[in-house]
Amino acid sequence: MNRYHSLYLTVVLICFSLFISIAIASFDYRKVQDQLRLNHENEIDMIGDTVVQSLHTIDQVYKITDETTANKMEENTAILLEHYEQNPFFGEWDFAQLKKQFGMDIFIIDDNNIVIHSSFEQDLGLDFDECCGSFGKRLHERRISGDFYHDGMDIHQATGEIKKFSYMATPDRKYLLELSASLENDNIFNRFNFLETIAQLEKDYAPIHSIHVYSPNGIILGYTDKDGKSKEVLDDMRPVFLEARRTGEPKEAVRTEEQGIVTYRYIPYVADADQELPMRRIVEIVYNEAELEGLLKFYRDEFIYQQLIIVIAVILLAIIIGRLIAKPIHLALHDSLTGLKNRAAFEMEIRKRLSRKHEHVALMMIDMDNFKQVNDRLGHAEGDRILVETAKIIQKVVGDKNVVARIGGDEFVVVYSNVTREEQTKIASSLIQKLNEVYKELNEQLHAEVSISIGIAYATNNEQLETLYNRADKALYCAKENGKNQYRYYETTMNAY
Repeated sequence: MNRYHSLYLTVVLICFSLFISIAIASFDYRKVQDQLRLNHENEIDMIGDTVVQSLHTIDQVYKITDETTANKMEENTAILLEHYEQNPFFGEWDFAQLKKQFGMDIFIIDDNNIVIHSSFEQDLGLDFDECCGSFGKRLHERRISGDFYHDGMDIHQATGEIKKFSYMATPDRKYLLELSASLENDNIFNRFNFLETIAQLEKDYAPIHSIHVYSPNGIILGYTDKDGKSKEVLDDMRPVFLEARRTGEPKEAVRTEEQGIVTYRYIPYVADADQELPMRRIVEIVYNEAELEGLLKFYRDEFIYQQLIIVIAVILLAIIIGRLIAKPIHLALHDSLTGLKNRAAFEMEIRKRLSRKHEHVALMMIDMDNFKQVNDRLGHAEGDRILVETAKIIQKVVGDKNVVARIGGDEFVVVYSNVTREEQTKIASSLIQKLNEVYKELNEQLHAEVSISIGIAYATNNEQLETLYNRADKALYCAKENGKNQYRYYETTMNAY
């Protein structure tokens, strides 16, 4: 029983300690995970803010300083109008010479918004109504107005080059004269070059694959391939791109590529909402979570190692504490000599069984006959040995399912549940027989009759411990009065004793 209680206590301590330790460690681990993810998200947000701020800076600088470029473009447009008055046949114009003279590309747009002549041959045939949505409608309005218009920093549709564009209709309103001035070689652009900022961000932050700035039509600003062509947003990312443009809010999508799973984030940006044609941009940040996953894995491994250490430490500590506590607890509920339960434990056990419905409880009281002669003639040491031997026999005969207790010097009790009278009789007879065999040599030595007497009582409905105990005690007294070394069941006639 000592071993059982020690094991039970140890298991309870282990379970409780593990629960507390693992709960605290798991809470801390979850906080670390959340903090790592928050740091990663903040880093991506910071990169996006840096790009947007860089765009905002260069836009604001151009807003202040591009009057010079606009004036130059207006002067060149006036020269083109003079050319048109002198010779309205564009096919006879030398566009290459005009480009060299102005340092700008020239485009002739007909009343269908199609480029019919240009110093930049790649744009010949470009249909603004088809490619550029509402901008085509705006060109029609500008043609009808006849005024000179110039836009802020914009992107060349074919090359992705960052340029400034101007527009003015011919006096007959049949054509629009468009000029484009490159801004990428401008001193201001070089001083506030957002492309350099982007390149530095891509270099400094490992999770970043690429950063691009797109026009509303999905063309990358400042990017051309080896053939001098612009690059557009990926087809499978275009719906996300368009949703970000429509809502004005950042949008994300995940894509699987050769290097693994990457996230595409699209951040809308409006350069100047006050001007006639606000410069809308979409910042694309392509990043992976490999660094984040690496950190999460590192802390996950650390967490596992910590749990292993906690488990080992808790088990060892629980075993030590369990053994330290189990002994005094065991002594508080067990007889120090025989190891059987003591009176306190017996009373707790029988009260518990009596409180259960549908459980038939029986109480057997055992008292040793003439035991005092053993102590008087052979000494208490021999008496203790006989008591220990008696306890072992009782426990062995009644079995582990039934509770055996020593409640006095030579008094024992056994608590049974759901045992028939026939089974009870067999147990009582076996006990008397086996103990007589044990006491035989002792009796020959003492010239005495050491034996046991047994009283048995069955509990009735709603039985109280005191009542059951008294009835078993009366049955025991009857057994002693009738010659000892026998058992008796409680009968109502015994109330006279």
